Amino acid sequence: MQGRILSLSRASNLIVAMLAVVSTLVGLVFLNGAQTYASGLVTPHTVNTRPQYVFAGIAQPNATFGCQKATAFVHCYGPQQIRNAYNVQAALNVGITGKGRTIVIVDAFQSPTIANDLHMFDQTFGINDATLNVIAPDGLTPFNQRDAGQVGWAGEITLDVEWAHAIAPDATIDLVLAKSNQDADLLSATRFAVDHNLGDVISQSFGEAESCVDPTILKQEHQVFFEATLKHITLLASSGDQGAAQPTCDGNSFIKSVSSPASDPLVTAVGGTQLFADLTTGAYQSEVAWNEPDLFAGTGGGFSTIYHKPFYQIGTAGIGQFRGVPDISYNAAINGGVLAVWSTSGAGPNRVVLFGGTSAGSPQWAGITALGSQMAHRRLGFLNLGLYILGHTGFSAKTFHDITVGNNTFTFPDANGNSVTITGFDAKKGWDAATGWGSPNVAQLLPFLVQLTFPGDDARTMSQLRDAH
Repeated sequence: MQGRILSLSRASNLIVAMLAVVSTLVGLVFLNGAQTYASGLVTPHTVNTRPQYVFAGIAQPNATFGCQKATAFVHCYGPQQIRNAYNVQAALNVGITGKGRTIVIVDAFQSPTIANDLHMFDQTFGINDATLNVIAPDGLTPFNQRDAGQVGWAGEITLDVEWAHAIAPDATIDLVLAKSNQDADLLSATRFAVDHNLGDVISQSFGEAESCVDPTILKQEHQVFFEATLKHITLLASSGDQGAAQPTCDGNSFIKSVSSPASDPLVTAVGGTQLFADLTTGAYQSEVAWNEPDLFAGTGGGFSTIYHKPFYQIGTAGIGQFRGVPDISYNAAINGGVLAVWSTSGAGPNRVVLFGGTSAGSPQWAGITALGSQMAHRRLGFLNLGLYILGHTGFSAKTFHDITVGNNTFTFPDANGNSVTITGFDAKKGWDAATGWGSPNVAQLLPFLVQLTFPGDDARTMSQLRDAH
């Protein structure tokens, strides 16, 4: 891997030079993007997470599950298949495993069996046990098995922790739990992670329509993200599971909207694809934009009405005056989802579950970031500028799987049973508002991320960001 870094061509050195020149402008773009909301009373709002899941079996060492068979109606992948499909295994084979780095996962409520489930996941799929720290800065809410919302968040915790670990098996995982799924409580948990500088990367597999966020909280959140960026903490968030739509604030219908916090320009937004790979080896075959209309699910994406186009998206075809989402993507399909061990679903202990949703992509990209941080011997920090510079070069064909098939149009019945269709965006060559730049070829991408991000001790960059603030 190190040899690949040293052998990068002259064009790559030019990219690094470009990055240094534009670094002085980054903070200005981020912090001047927010529009002013109309005044009015805003009530506290809750954020929902919607991991899609299907039961697949019982955890046991070296097991193979029915959905991994070619004859299965619904297919699934284990860690080994995903590692091979996205070329993660090549990095692991040379010792790039996330060792010495920390992944922070922010979620709400709790899953009281997460330590057991993670261990059983490792036993089932032949992964070494992880170092998991569970942190509840505002107190741990007692788990209520009869609360469907809490059960859903427990599933989210399961997916996030196990699949961040699957990609970066030697990274420490700090699971930071908000006491509820209210915006203010999730923000409090994120602020704790940033204030205490817990890790190299923060993953957020949740979101809501931008217009549903209290503008005061939105401003506070952006400030926390800014402080994280100053500390060279990478920020990731899932782009959503309802295509170009988001639920209205009362939950009764749908509107065309991108998801917050994914739309914040300081965050790398992770969209969804449907991966087609060999069910045994994981050999990559193809991908399309994730859209499973029969399951009322598809990749979130579109354009912000809050944030203007940030500097790193200038010159990107298809992006007008406002921030485009997502930036990159990852497998999110339910038919073609990933397996995890979950004991708090209500179906019994050590159940193996097939999960789908963009919820799966953010923690796996967090794992990729941890791999890059180990390779670089430092935090990678803010990713988007480097990702977009790379996307505009010929190197993008080696580092991204460009998704050119599919769309994120979304149709769903509202609370009254009326069908609501939100027309989305087509996947196309280069960046698009369904899949961003596409999914990663990890072993090829990591050396570029190392070169296209700033060292953690780059005082000049820190000074420029602080001055812009």
